[in-house]
Amino acid sequence: MHHWRSLLYVPAHVEKFVGRAHERGADAIILDLEDSVPEAQKPAARAALAGAVPLVRQRGAGVIVRINRPLDLAVRDVEAAVIPGVDVLAVTKTEGPEHLRLMNELIGRIEAARGMPVGGIGILAVVEDPGALSRAHAIAASPRVVMMTLGGEDYATALRGEPTEDVLLLPKQQIIQAARAHDVAPYGVIGTLAAFGDLPAYAAMVRRSVAFGFAGASCVHPAQVPVLNDAFSPSSDQVAEARRIVAAARDAAVKGLGAVAVDGRMVDKPIVERAEALLERAARYQTG
Repeated sequence: MHHWRSLLYVPAHVEKFVGRAHERGADAIILDLEDSVPEAQKPAARAALAGAVPLVRQRGAGVIVRINRPLDLAVRDVEAAVIPGVDVLAVTKTEGPEHLRLMNELIGRIEAARGMPVGGIGILAVVEDPGALSRAHAIAASPRVVMMTLGGEDYATALRGEPTEDVLLLPKQQIIQAARAHDVAPYGVIGTLAAFGDLPAYAAMVRRSVAFGFAGASCVHPAQVPVLNDAFSPSSDQVAEARRIVAAARDAAVKGLGAVAVDGRMVDKPIVERAEALLERAARYQTG
């Protein structure tokens, strides 16, 4: 499982954005071949990948390539994107396990032909309509799937609704539950990532999203990156509390006790496991 807090979208065909992507502080860069690339520019975007991948990786960021959905475009995108340095392909408009089996086979054949480790490139499954959401568990259990997300704008459009927090709350929770059930990382925020003008409101939404269980989120503007990195990193207060919980639990185990009081509340196994997981994240991001 990848441990990325922030995924920054960058159109693969725009040199000035690609050239500065590594400076933005994102844990991973999504080189986009889909919505941010006009139809006439898609061949140029594919051709740019070979040079763009090493550029955006300069400071250690992961690399995701978002591919198009129409099958003819998807095949061409995959042929361009299965190259060293690419960690994950974002498969848009994922339909279900059959769709992903085809993607798995195609990616594997190209990896083998190019002397790359077969299975080395993961899939970010992007669910964008109610039919696909009904197959969320099967999607999460599919080969190569290491990440899942809900495409909120497209999903709301498929509902003939609006991409508000109220509309997207239930489907996003379903993505989290399906992903976690199959040890897949759920990505997203409770709401939509399209608006970035009000950063304090965005930060509040992201903090709420962390509590729901998301592993990280994508963003469309560099100003959102530090907000995501901060929200998805444990705070120093959280780290200190987690350390107290783990220490108390260890002491209780030595004394043969099943639960112990910490800071005025009873602590048992699930709380200890959450504290241990938080400390693992803190060590990964060097916080606290």
